[in-house]
Amino acid sequence: MKRLLQALGLKKREKVAPNAHQQTIHIRSTLDSHRQPCLFIAADGGEPRPLLVYLHPWRHGYDFDSTPWQVEARKRNWHFLAPHFRGPNKRPQACASKLARQDVLDAVNHICSTHAVDEQRIYVCGVSGGGHMALIMAAEAPQRWAAVSAWCPITDLAEFHRECIALHAKTYRHVEKVAGGSPGSSPRADAEIVYRSPVHHLAAARNLPMDINHGIDDGQPKGVGIQHSVWAFNAIADALDAAAFPADVIENLLKGRASATASLPDPAYERAIFYRQMAGPSRITIFDGGHEDLPASACAWLEQHTRS
Repeated sequence: MKRLLQALGLKKREKVAPNAHQQTIHIRSTLDSHRQPCLFIAADGGEPRPLLVYLHPWRHGYDFDSTPWQVEARKRNWHFLAPHFRGPNKRPQACASKLARQDVLDAVNHICSTHAVDEQRIYVCGVSGGGHMALIMAAEAPQRWAAVSAWCPITDLAEFHRECIALHAKTYRHVEKVAGGSPGSSPRADAEIVYRSPVHHLAAARNLPMDINHGIDDGQPKGVGIQHSVWAFNAIADALDAAAFPADVIENLLKGRASATASLPDPAYERAIFYRQMAGPSRITIFDGGHEDLPASACAWLEQHTRS
């Protein structure tokens, strides 16, 4: 457990009292009829309100402590939804499988059918494995979202597998379990790894606003480092014929803060910014931090977007 947490850079959050308005609901999958739990907090009032969809990290489920995101949703009177989508990424049914993707969409469709939701303002977000799934969902159903915010996402499972082995972190076994083998072990395993890696699919979401963020100290020089976010951004930029992330900049950033300069002001961002670049409606931000999310900064960006 300790090595796994170190590999993913996640810290256990302190337990807090549950939100008095939250409830656990169960939604039946339209693919296999399996009932999936979700955490849901309804917005106040009867008018249609935006919906924030929070996707849990790699080794967790719908009940992961998402309190900071709930707080930001509450400030804005948004509905809040945290689907389970088959739980921790340790088996084939999880980790961006067809079932897991449909679970997210089924959960969103259920809330839209039972509550007053502004369907032009449905946002999806997540950190680490949740950032991975947020980018997967961006490509899976770009027409469903107004905008996406991904924090320290895992974007290439083949590279993640190699990085975990280099870290002596047992998380590499999770990739093998969900894919049915290690990278290069069989055509089937390789196909599963590609299917479950956002970097190979983001061209489908090139016109969707995506906010990709990564702490400069995350996983350096191995693990879930900023290279994963750079690969995702470059896939978007390539689909838009936009400028890629400069090679010399990534080289300096990979060396850490000593080789970078935090000089980009953004009053809506909670941390110093080392580098930011745009590609169409999407952006990448390398900030002063580690493997973490900044929900207030994320929601300040998300609320600027409405699906056209």
